[in-house]
Amino acid sequence: MEPCVKVGEIVENFEMEVYDPVKGDFGKISLENIKTKRQWTVLFFYPADFTFICPTELNDLAEKHKELKAAGCEVISVSTDTKFSHLAWHQSERLLHGVKYLMGADPTGTVSKMFGVYDEATGLALRGTFLISPEGKLAASEVNFYNVGRNAAELLRKVQANIYCSSHPDEVCPANWTEGKKTLKPSAKMVGRVYESIAA
Repeated sequence: MEPCVKVGEIVENFEMEVYDPVKGDFGKISLENIKTKRQWTVLFFYPADFTFICPTELNDLAEKHKELKAAGCEVISVSTDTKFSHLAWHQSERLLHGVKYLMGADPTGTVSKMFGVYDEATGLALRGTFLISPEGKLAASEVNFYNVGRNAAELLRKVQANIYCSSHPDEVCPANWTEGKKTLKPSAKMVGRVYESIAA
């Protein structure tokens, strides 16, 4: 299996055909194009159209899409289905009626393999979520097996935390951090005294 990109590494450019639900038409998207807009990229891999957990996940993601977009993210759901399958599924599955983000088609598995979520045995992608910075660095990744759906609220939290840390490099976000909550500034004085730092 080809080596896949790891957190902290620069992601090579990729290009995909997409179905754009807003335009009701097909198009193309590339990482280079997103980077020129200085946007963050959320790649949301899922196994297949016309399945069972997948529409619940894409609906959940749609409910947070407005906030992700406001934070400066381009959101792309990706499966190994074709753009034509995406169109048909979007039109027939009521859970997808609120989906306004791009639906990426990766029928050859090229992009799925880049991120290590391609399952050779099935030709499908595992449930992988990846966050890429405007500079093209992989900032976060999460991979679930086929049988467990994800939580878009947690994705939004992690996106907001990564964006905050990118503009405040001397600070870190503790567990369950949300916008407006206290961050930490690591120092020698804090070693062994994180409790006091959080409580202060």
